[in-house]
Amino acid sequence: MFWKRKSKPVQQAGGSFAVPEGQRVYAIGDIHGRDDLFAQMIDLIRADNARRDPARTTLVLLGDLIDRGPESAQVVERAMALRSEFPDTRLLIGNHEECFLAALTGDVRRLRYFMRIGGEATVRSYWNDNDSFADSDFDEIAERLPDMVPAEHVGFLGMGEDVIEIGDYVFVHAGIRPGVPLEKQSLTDLRWIRDDFLDDLSNHGKMIVHGHTITAQPDEQANRIGIDIGAFRSGSLAALALEGDQRWFLFANAECAEDAA
Repeated sequence: MFWKRKSKPVQQAGGSFAVPEGQRVYAIGDIHGRDDLFAQMIDLIRADNARRDPARTTLVLLGDLIDRGPESAQVVERAMALRSEFPDTRLLIGNHEECFLAALTGDVRRLRYFMRIGGEATVRSYWNDNDSFADSDFDEIAERLPDMVPAEHVGFLGMGEDVIEIGDYVFVHAGIRPGVPLEKQSLTDLRWIRDDFLDDLSNHGKMIVHGHTITAQPDEQANRIGIDIGAFRSGSLAALALEGDQRWFLFANAECAEDAA
């Protein structure tokens, strides 16, 4: 199961939003195991960044690196390596990372839930043996999986952030609870909220950038910008770029990846 929402008409932003002078930010939407699109997006960011004036470059991964797509383990590995090229790379914990880390405790109930929401693809990406996976029951998977996931991957995902503030922008995975101060937001809302946030038109004080809910194109509203365009299913991955009071989008797509192959 996945959640897809029709894009609303764009509401005019009430005021100007900016990131600090001398900083450039690239926020990448939900990757969901599409390492092909992730690799292409990093190439696009690298090229876009190189043709602009020098700036402190920040990469923000909005969470849900894993599940649904076929290459979750590879996506995590690539995300970990980004800091060698982009030292200021930051990761938000999405609801799928939350469920993955819970499944790695050996709790069969949590593993069942994780696999039901797309985690089977993640398990397979670490298992690397379809025959033995097919012959394993939930108890066996719950017992063996923690040893198959590198400790470095677990540590990397577990050290992700829940809220990132940069200038007039706030980056979260799912959204925020309207009317609740940022420092008092619950982890459940930051990682799971949908309609109560998406349908709210009030001024949050800052522009909220989020993923989690799929729309056909980036969803720009007066108080938020959603950039989950369903990479695992659509074959397209979006990134929002910010510098000063300017913003623009980059798009990786499967057709371009196939043409380049």
